[in-house]
Amino acid sequence: MKYVEEFRDPKAAKALLAAIARVTDQIGATRDHPVRIMEICGGHTHAIFRYGLDKLVHEGIEFIHGPGCPVCVLPMARVDECIEIAERPEVIFTTFGDAMRVPGAKGSLLQAKSRGADVRTVYSPLDALELARRNPDREVVFFGLGFETTTPSTALSIQQAAREGLTNFTVFCNHITVPPPLKALLDDPMMQLDGFVGPGHVSMVIGVHPYDFIADDYGKPLVVAGFEPLDLLQSVLMVLEQIRDGRAEIENQYARVVPEHGNPVSLAAIADVYEPRPSFEWRGLGEIDASGLRIRDRYLVYDAETKFGIGYAAAGGRTPVAEPEGCSCGAVMTGRMKPTACAQFGRGCTPDTPLGALMVSSEGACAAYWTYGGARLMEPAE
Repeated sequence: MKYVEEFRDPKAAKALLAAIARVTDQIGATRDHPVRIMEICGGHTHAIFRYGLDKLVHEGIEFIHGPGCPVCVLPMARVDECIEIAERPEVIFTTFGDAMRVPGAKGSLLQAKSRGADVRTVYSPLDALELARRNPDREVVFFGLGFETTTPSTALSIQQAAREGLTNFTVFCNHITVPPPLKALLDDPMMQLDGFVGPGHVSMVIGVHPYDFIADDYGKPLVVAGFEPLDLLQSVLMVLEQIRDGRAEIENQYARVVPEHGNPVSLAAIADVYEPRPSFEWRGLGEIDASGLRIRDRYLVYDAETKFGIGYAAAGGRTPVAEPEGCSCGAVMTGRMKPTACAQFGRGCTPDTPLGALMVSSEGACAAYWTYGGARLMEPAE
């Protein structure tokens, strides 16, 4: 296949759907006793709903939405810490647009901007570096956010800042890693999962072997998937075939993009600039050991937490912030609840008046439900 239209071919999709139905019947899955497959990545969630794959597959398959939206898993306290930095008069605070409207207890970065904070949307940490060069009398802070997909670009920017000797550029580091929260979910006896559709973009960086523990230790199949309809359907079929055959392996459907051992240049930059944090807080999952990254001592001058004495570097530690009353972001993000089962979905929480990140992030499950279903998906809350 060479062109995107080929990954959306209706005839090929019908053939895959027929194969999925056949294998699902062989497994004996039904609507009441479905095969529960977690798509880890929020981009996959949006693709599933955009193309209606949840409606097209056999009724014995249930998609479970995972914690693969980096904006969504950010706890409210970290948003408040962003605002604390941004409201300093000497600071130009830079961020990807996805994070502008994510609410914390003290509002959002967009609201901080409306109050006078100098908050700017950028498309790359290199944009923040350029701002630092042009504004030597200001402190330019980049909101380093995301999984392994975006971590290399931030690491390379820090390395560049070090080469240039820039002293007015720092990163508020909230980079996180995918494997530890998956282990936390698998260790939860309340989570009944039969297999995983693995994240494609993350795996471009880390390869497929960091997921080996899922098959080796937990006996669950995982298939790294692309983002087109045929990618996802083929990946679901590959998961189902493993379950039918009694296998548990890590397979790579997205081999046209994802190398087995990852991207060595990206991995080298990450290893040079970052080290695992002892612990990091995740929305809905709490503190997870070694799941976040922090800037190594050799680059500590570029660490905004250290420079401004906030967050994990604050004297006396940090204080967690409780979710808004009635908000079920944590349960939705970890697959314990569908967005439409949340009492606030489409009522107190809409894209115009979001209570949580899942409704405003481009990878949030609630945003996917709303964008591709809206009010017709709303059900009476139980």
